[in-house]
Amino acid sequence: MNEIISYEGGCHCGAVRFRVNVKEHVATECNCSICRKKGFLHLIVSAENFTLLQGEEFLTTYTFNTGIAKHTFCRLCGIHSFYRPRSHPDGFSVNVRCLDGDVRARFRIISFDGAHWEENIEQLRNSLTL
Repeated sequence: MNEIISYEGGCHCGAVRFRVNVKEHVATECNCSICRKKGFLHLIVSAENFTLLQGEEFLTTYTFNTGIAKHTFCRLCGIHSFYRPRSHPDGFSVNVRCLDGDVRARFRIISFDGAHWEENIEQLRNSLTL
């Protein structure tokens, strides 16, 4: 799939909704402490390919470690549908599992050893084109 495809998605309760334009159907599964617990499948996109449609007032942010990543989630239902990642702080990481419909099969999922983030971050940055 080389064409740009738009998807919409959101949190569980529907308070937060977004649209994302996808160039490459590649997502990353990370094994770091937070991603492993959240089950996040990272679709990293540039800021211009992400639009928050509604629910900014329902978002809250969690930070840890370096404080660079801004882990946003719906304060009503707790779902982490997107955030500003440490690896690409000017872009967004969208959780493929929060896109509408059953679209996961459209994405090639690659593994990232985020448990050893510092040693592996260049591998991730080199594998993604925004």
